[in-house]
Amino acid sequence: MTLTIRRLVPALPPWLSRLMELRIDVSHDPKRFDEEIASIYDRIRKPGHSLHGIPEIPTDDPDLVFRYREADGEFYVYVEDIRREQLVGYTVFNRLIEVSKRADRFVRAPHSKYDPQYQRRGLATAIYRWGLDAGLCLMTGARQSTGAHALWHALARRYELGYVDLRSKTLTYLGREVSPQVLDDLHTRMILLGDGWTVDRFAKATGMNLPPACAWASRPLTA
Repeated sequence: MTLTIRRLVPALPPWLSRLMELRIDVSHDPKRFDEEIASIYDRIRKPGHSLHGIPEIPTDDPDLVFRYREADGEFYVYVEDIRREQLVGYTVFNRLIEVSKRADRFVRAPHSKYDPQYQRRGLATAIYRWGLDAGLCLMTGARQSTGAHALWHALARRYELGYVDLRSKTLTYLGREVSPQVLDDLHTRMILLGDGWTVDRFAKATGMNLPPACAWASRPLTA
């Protein structure tokens, strides 16, 4: 599978801009980020370490190398600038302790951290698409950064996006759109369905409740 890196500049409609003001309070300490990235890169370059020599994902950028590993059902993708000899960030597809064992087989929550110089270059977009194209279904955590929120809606042009209510390890489908009040509820999460999935198939596989009133049939997606 070839991972194509593309610059992403989504045009957000007014209603989405308003919703992006809700439940978005994620930020990172730059100093801690630099220390974390340097530590990971040291391990990647250290012969004999478990991170040394991990597989690469092909890209169309000669300066960047994407390396990935799997650990306990979670997937880590590290982005290295080989010309500058530095790690520029990573994306991890985490398991969610909030979901049932049945849903845990199929759902992961992606989280990304990247050097500001490399943001808005489509790195996270390409990696999320790699996971979605491999059949992973993605779910948000309780909070999102502004950039992550925009990224999910940009990916919805190609992948099925919907909202679910998650409580007591039970998923209930809410539809493709929800009101600002519902979105602001910490039990409300977004989902992106990976390649080959429909809402109906996802519900059967995970045990998600599918209320009859929901207009859940998959719509045509554009690339």
